[in-house]
Amino acid sequence: MMEQTVKQTEKQAERQTAEGTNFASLSCKEFCRVLASREPVPGGGGASALAGALAAALGNMVGNLTVGKKKYAAVEAEIIACNERAEKLRERFLQLIEDDAACFAPLAAVYRLPGATAEEKEEKAARLEEALLEACRVPAQIMECCLEALELIAVYEEKGSVMALSDAAAAALLAGSALTAASLNIRINARSMADRHKAEEITACMEERIQKGTARADEIYRRAVARLS
Repeated sequence: MMEQTVKQTEKQAERQTAEGTNFASLSCKEFCRVLASREPVPGGGGASALAGALAAALGNMVGNLTVGKKKYAAVEAEIIACNERAEKLRERFLQLIEDDAACFAPLAAVYRLPGATAEEKEEKAARLEEALLEACRVPAQIMECCLEALELIAVYEEKGSVMALSDAAAAALLAGSALTAASLNIRINARSMADRHKAEEITACMEERIQKGTARADEIYRRAVARLS
């Protein structure tokens, strides 16, 4: 009986932590604890956005290790501009963690709506379509931010401090993985949409971003490895 009460308390604590929480403000340890819980948010989308933020931050680190060095004086202005963009991009990724969690609640609520009568079914179907479309919007934005991050990381890898070359490569891999991971939320929601034309349009855009992003990440990684060999 006591064990059951403890488990119920733990579940309640997990639920309270997940609801109304600014996930981006949690410590790494706490974020992972909530991510590992039975709560639906943060899920794959939030984790993807966090990976994107880490990629932007790691690239930014390369830039900060480059600025102020005489060896890189010729590219300092460009690196400083990249740093400013990377900082904004990192904040954008962190906001997308919250946005991803926020768009899940309406979708979950729609699935719980009654659908016994024809009128209820029609209302539920219409609202579900709207919620699914919204649920695709945030991961699409995460993917777009990952593409931007990769362009910055390419500059860091090419012109940044050679002492942080491995970090630039790691940033590229993180951004590429975040992009691919975010696409999965689009897939799972688009497949449930009744408007197949719209769903295919969204999926086609997603596939294009995957192809572009993974190719870019692989290019940066391979170039860095060749320079490190």
